[in-house]
Amino acid sequence: MSFDADFDTRTPNSRAMFRRALESVPGGAGSTARLPRNGWEPYPLYIDHGTGSRIVDVDGNEYIDYLLGLGPMILGHRPPKVTQAVIDAISNYGTCFGLPYELEIEASEKVIEAVPSIEHVRFTNSGSEAVGTAVRLARATTGRKLLLRFEGQYHGWQDTVYWSNHVDPKLAGPADHPRPVAMGPGIPAALEDSLIVLTWNDPESFTRVMNERGDEIAAVITEPAVFNTGCILPEPGYLELLRSETTKHGAMLIFDEVITGFRFNRGGAQAHFGITPDLTTLAKGLGGGFPVAAIGGSKQAMRMIADGTYSHSGTYNANVVQCAAVSATMDELAAPGLYERQRAIGDRLAVGLKKIAEENGVDAYVEGLGTVFQLWFADKPIKNWRDAEKYANEAAFTRWFQEMSLRGVLFHPLQFENLFVSLVHTNEDIDKTLEAASDSMKVVARELVRA
Repeated sequence: MSFDADFDTRTPNSRAMFRRALESVPGGAGSTARLPRNGWEPYPLYIDHGTGSRIVDVDGNEYIDYLLGLGPMILGHRPPKVTQAVIDAISNYGTCFGLPYELEIEASEKVIEAVPSIEHVRFTNSGSEAVGTAVRLARATTGRKLLLRFEGQYHGWQDTVYWSNHVDPKLAGPADHPRPVAMGPGIPAALEDSLIVLTWNDPESFTRVMNERGDEIAAVITEPAVFNTGCILPEPGYLELLRSETTKHGAMLIFDEVITGFRFNRGGAQAHFGITPDLTTLAKGLGGGFPVAAIGGSKQAMRMIADGTYSHSGTYNANVVQCAAVSATMDELAAPGLYERQRAIGDRLAVGLKKIAEENGVDAYVEGLGTVFQLWFADKPIKNWRDAEKYANEAAFTRWFQEMSLRGVLFHPLQFENLFVSLVHTNEDIDKTLEAASDSMKVVARELVRA
C-alpha cells in the first residue's frame, strides 16, 4: 500500500474533521503551518490529547512527540506543576486587569535571573510581536533605518521581517550579495530599502557590509543557532564577530531566542555560546506550553520602554495566565541536572539516528544540541540556507517522516524544520524511536536505490 492509503486507514476521523473544518476555518486549520502546503499531507492529524512526551490523535493513535507544538512544550504536554500554577492563579487573581500585580514582578525576576543579558523584561503574546518590538525599539534607540538579517531565518510574520527566509536563490541573487525578497503578498515593496540580507555563516560578507554601511545599521537580528532551516549551528567565531562588529559601529545586536530560549540551556543560546546581545526575544519554551512571549535586554537597551518614550502596550501583556506559567516554568527549569540529563538523552537519539542511516547506506547526518536537532538527508555539510536548498534531499526526509509516523513517532514532515526533545522524554521513548527509525530507514534506503 502507499503511504496515503495506509494513512487514510489509520486516520479516518482526522480526514473527516479536516473536511468539516474546511467549511469554517480557512484552509482547515488555525495556522498555515498546519496545512498540507506545509507538509501535512494529505491532511493534518487532529489531536485528541497530549500527556508528557506523547500525543494521541482523534483516531486513538499514540505518538512519541518530537513536534512539541513546534517548540513550546518544553516540559511535555500538560506539565502538572505549571498547569496547576495557572489554575491556582486564575482562581486566586482572575485573568486580566489592565493594571500591574505582584505575580508579574515575580515572573520578571525569574526570567532576569535565568537569562544573562536581561535586566529588564516585558511580556507580550507572540514571538512575532516580540520581534516587531525589538526591531522598532532598535530603530528608535539608534535613529537609524537599516535592519540586517540573514537568509533562512524566520523572525515572524510582521512586514518588517517577513523577508528572505526560505527564498528562491534565483530571486535573491548571488550568495555573497543577496537582495531582500518578500515572502508573501501584501508586504510593501518600499520596505526592501530598510533591509540588508546576508548569507549566514559568511564572515567575509558580513564584515564587508559593516565596513561599508555599519554606521547606517540600527540592528543585526539573528537566531544564535538557526532552527528555522532545519538546524544550523554557528561556525566558530561567527557570533563573536556579530557582537564585535555591531559594538564597533554602534548598531544593536538582537538575538531571536524564540526557539533557542531555554531549549538546551536555562540561559538560552546566549549562555551556551557566551555571547551577550543588546536585546533578546523569547517565546515557545518561556511558558511551558502556555501562550507568552517577551522582549528583554539591558536597562540601557530597554530605557525607552522604561521611560515611556517608546510605547510598548497590549491589553493582554503580562496577563495572569502568562505570568503564572512563566513563574512556574522558570522554577521547573532550575532543577539541578535537568538539562544535562535531557541533553544526554537527546544526544543518544541523535547518535542512534546517524548510525541507523549509515548502516542502511543513506547519506544523512545530525546537527544540533541535544534537545533540538535535525537529521539532514545530505551528502555535504550544510552551513546556511543556500547549502540547505542545494544539497538537502527533501523527498527522502519526507518519506522517512511518513514511515516514522505510521510507526507512532511524530515530528515535522519538512526537512527544514527540526526535532524537539522535551525535558520529560525518557530512555524508553528513545528506545522505541530508534526501533521505529531502523525499520523506517530500510524503506527509505530501498526507495533511494530504486530512484
